[in-house]
Amino acid sequence: MHNVVISGTGLYTPAQSISNEELVESFNTWAQQANREQAEAIERGEVEPWPESNAAFIEKASGIKSRYVMDKAGILDPQRMKPNLPERSNDEPSVLCEMAVAAARQALERAGRTAADVDGVIVACSNLQRPYPAIAIEVQQALGIQGFAFDMNVACSSATFGIQTAANSVQLGQARAVLMVNPEVCTGHLNFRDRDSHFIFGDAATAVLIERQDKATSAHQFDIVSTRLLTQFSNNIRNNFGFLNRAAEGHVADADKLFVQEGRKVFREVCPMVAELIAEHLSENGMQPSDVQRFWLHQANLSMNHLIVKKLLGREVSEDEAPVILDRYANTSSAGSVIAFHLYQDDLQPGALGVLSSFGAGYSIGSVLLRKR
Repeated sequence: MHNVVISGTGLYTPAQSISNEELVESFNTWAQQANREQAEAIERGEVEPWPESNAAFIEKASGIKSRYVMDKAGILDPQRMKPNLPERSNDEPSVLCEMAVAAARQALERAGRTAADVDGVIVACSNLQRPYPAIAIEVQQALGIQGFAFDMNVACSSATFGIQTAANSVQLGQARAVLMVNPEVCTGHLNFRDRDSHFIFGDAATAVLIERQDKATSAHQFDIVSTRLLTQFSNNIRNNFGFLNRAAEGHVADADKLFVQEGRKVFREVCPMVAELIAEHLSENGMQPSDVQRFWLHQANLSMNHLIVKKLLGREVSEDEAPVILDRYANTSSAGSVIAFHLYQDDLQPGALGVLSSFGAGYSIGSVLLRKR
């Protein structure tokens, strides 16, 4: 059995960004047009008019101010309201592969490693571009890695589940090092005509290199002290898109083929579950929440994160204790907690304890205890 560290992280950020104001302008233009087109039905009371969105409300409700996206023009076009990402030929790298490779190369550079040092690739994300061949195997080929690769999906918790899976392989001697990558084009499954959720998601990709501690040479090492995972079935966050949709043609365009959620129920049910899991995980390892210097939490909603850490510590927390990237990245699903970890780790001193946690659809929750070397 080998001790395992995270020795490098990487981040790919799309070049384009959309502010709340731009997103709201597009939504309201569409809503006004839709209301004009069904004005007579609205007047007869047969349908409800589409309510308009509001930039200030979005920031107050979620903490989001803007989001990075793979395609801005398609999303903001009131006649389209979805990203325009043309299908590529089978001989070209897929969108997810391209994003993953960019993040992975940064993680390898930060770890002082090359493809020759890596034996496995895991692509863990909320929505895979295709069923097969695996995106991970495509990434493996693009990077020139020998060994194994596979995809996995645990929605927003994919990163923490992927870290445990990679760490297990390294710990058992099945691999010297494993790249765990999270390419997320969340805007591809977001209904930009749903006022309650049109602002939630952004796009990004992250990567984490997990390797044997006795072989690691990076100056950015974190011991993986322990991992813990939990799932509990819930329909409160759901996406029914899949290959069987073509077998039920009358429902292919239904709203549930995109992201849908019962936001208030999610907030009420998930926050205490996450706080309880982290507290138990720390206790099992002889630690207390007060021992933790940094919480890198899933970036879905600012109030959720504040409540979770407040339940753990019994007080309000500073941004230094629980860094926020949600304001400029929005919810990037599995990538969010890793973005926070990637951007807010270098100031920690050796011996500092941190918790990387993700949570979301499933329900699924992951907790990773990390100690700076």
